[in-house]
Amino acid sequence: MSRTKHVSPKKISAKKIAGHKKSLAKPLMTEKMTTEKREKQPKGPAQLYTVLRGMKDILPKDGEMWQHIYHTAENIAAAYGFSYVETPVLEQSSLFIRSIGKGTDVVDKEMYTFDDRDGTKVCLRPEMTASVARAYMNHGLQTLPQPVKVWYWGQMFRHDRPQAGRYRQFHQFGCEILGEHSPVVDAELVVVAYNMLRDLGIETQVKVNSIGTLEDRQNYIVELVGYLRSKRSYLSEDSKKRINKNPLRILDSKLEQDIAVVEEAPQIIDWLSDTSKKFFMDVIEYLDEAGVPYVLTPTLVRGLDYYTDTVFELFADGQAEGSQSALGGGGRYNGLVAQLGGVDTPAAGFSLGIERIVSILRDREGAKEKAEENSIKQKPGGIFFAQLGDQARKRSLHLIEDLRREGIVLYHNLAKSSLKAQMEIANKLGVSHTLILGQKEVQDGTVLVRNMESGIQEVVDQKKVKNTIRKIRGV
Repeated sequence: MSRTKHVSPKKISAKKIAGHKKSLAKPLMTEKMTTEKREKQPKGPAQLYTVLRGMKDILPKDGEMWQHIYHTAENIAAAYGFSYVETPVLEQSSLFIRSIGKGTDVVDKEMYTFDDRDGTKVCLRPEMTASVARAYMNHGLQTLPQPVKVWYWGQMFRHDRPQAGRYRQFHQFGCEILGEHSPVVDAELVVVAYNMLRDLGIETQVKVNSIGTLEDRQNYIVELVGYLRSKRSYLSEDSKKRINKNPLRILDSKLEQDIAVVEEAPQIIDWLSDTSKKFFMDVIEYLDEAGVPYVLTPTLVRGLDYYTDTVFELFADGQAEGSQSALGGGGRYNGLVAQLGGVDTPAAGFSLGIERIVSILRDREGAKEKAEENSIKQKPGGIFFAQLGDQARKRSLHLIEDLRREGIVLYHNLAKSSLKAQMEIANKLGVSHTLILGQKEVQDGTVLVRNMESGIQEVVDQKKVKNTIRKIRGV
């Protein structure tokens, strides 16, 4: 039987025990604590933080005006049959690189981009149209009765040079109409934007142009590049870089040396196809009928690559010089949805810069009071407006506007020429009555009022139709 050897424990001195206890009393040094220890500790009083450059706080003294503008936007969007939509502030960066286009200031210089924790390249949205187009595809909105009319109000972000009315975080109100290729849609959007500003008491001038289809522009660009190369020595450094990269952006330059060259440049209107010219002239005729003042501006191209055909911008009267004074703008973008992976979908829209509107209102005595008198108080009711024929469609803009100013709002789809198609929409919406304006009614100064349940129709003088509608609603 083997014997286990007994080993006596080593003696530990009292001094070592005391030192060991002292070390146990200290907290363990974690990696985080080590890092914090390395960091330089602030000295003196705590730092007073200020708002980031290009950002802005909205204070109580301005809150009432902001609320007033929002409610005006909400009411006018409802009056023209738009439904509210909201999208995330964060989107994939590629959404805007593909839609807005490389070579634009927004993509090359202004987007707030970063890598998410999972490696996805994301950005703070610089504009809303591409986000709306994405939502239209993601949620199957193309299966709804077309067109789909949506409006939005939200924050956008661009790392731009801060100046009066221009911030790096800013708000936009906008309307988009997807699923309809008709000049009356383009005109309606101009009318909505114009009347939104007018309801706020801001007299506005509209600049309008057509940049045609992609094919029209390709032919024009060949001519434009040849001209710009011949004037290269007179251009700014930025514009010199854009001659081959993105020559249309040069037309939008606000630098004096570029403006002098652009004034003598070939005009895109001369390179439009007959179809594009006809479309644009129809838009102009509708604007004439609606009584919207406009200026044909051959150099207007807008700063985003997705636009086709109609483009427009809105300026406060007396402040039409320089991009900072533009209160907003928009146009048609027929290829955008397909460009982002969806089915080919015609579309158009606009946006207005709220900070710029606030700046104008601050400078205009009595503008708010006038806006409060003009703003719409009523939400959309269950009445549809249908039209039949070109003359009726043109007259419709005037009649709908007259009723809107009386606080009467209607559902309508002026892009549809078939009465049957319009009545199908009216049935889907579940309205109680439909106003019908045909060629005969235009000549007679009347309108048909149809009870959708009984099918009974009555002929009403256009001047008395508002009273008839109020009786229907029991007002």
